[in-house]
Parts: sequence; structure tokens; C-alpha cells
Amino acid sequence: MTDEIVLRPIGGVVRHEQVTLHIDTPYRPALTGLADFSHVIVLWWASGHDDPESREVTRCELPYAPGVEAGVFACRSEYRPNPIAVTVCPIVDVDEASGRVTVADIDAFDGTPILDLKPYIGVTDRVREVAVPEWFYGWPEWLPEEGLGL
Repeated sequence: MTDEIVLRPIGGVVRHEQVTLHIDTPYRPALTGLADFSHVIVLWWASGHDDPESREVTRCELPYAPGVEAGVFACRSEYRPNPIAVTVCPIVDVDEASGRVTVADIDAFDGTPILDLKPYIGVTDRVREVAVPEWFYGWPEWLPEEGLGL
């Protein structure tokens, strides 16, 4: 095992009239072909929680399930030993020249560093039968394609 892993952001989230993933110039050629996909998996850094206190949290109360506490590996909390987050986003547009990937929405703040993009591929990224804990019952099966408007 290695003692150190070096991550370099490839761009950042821009929230104005639309939600855009702005990709830095050296990485723009990597966008070739992404427009052929309907969705993109965005790995991003929860930079607002990149501090020693947040990285030590191992359990937290779930904001979407009042009164329920879970380990951070059993939820999507921003509190993590390494604040890596992931969101699957519907692609609205890809402009390789400007490095802009417009998405329907993302649960990240303006200025959030982006670590990587991967195309969503149904054959490998979809699970046919999913088990969830009781506190998830009552949630919709799918989020709206246009996002939640966060």
C-alpha cells in the first residue's frame, strides 16, 4: 500500500443560470466522445469539509432521515476520511472547446473541485435489484431527469 495519494482537480463546478462543470484547459481533450452519453458520473471533492474535524467523523445524523444515525460509509454524508463525493448527472450539453459540460443539476456548491468524470454506462453502472434500509422506504425510485433544482 502507498502512504500518499496525489489528486489534482480537473476543473470546478460553476453555478449561475445553469450548472456547468468547467474543465481546465489541459483536460479538455478528454471530453471527446462524452457528448454521446446521456449521463456523466462526477467525482468531486467536498472541499467545505476538508478539515481534520470533518475527516474524523465516522457517524452522523442523516439530514434526509430525521432521528437516524449511520456510519459515513453507509450514507452520502460530506463527512468522510477523504471527502470524495459522487453524483450521476444528466448531460445537457458538452462544449469541448470551452471545457464546459452543462448538467441538469449536481449536489455540489459553486466552486467545488472536480476530480474526475466518467460516462454512465448502464451495463456496468446499473443494479437490477437494490436493497435499502427501512429509513429509505417512501423515497421515489428515480429522481427527475431535470434535477432537483438545488
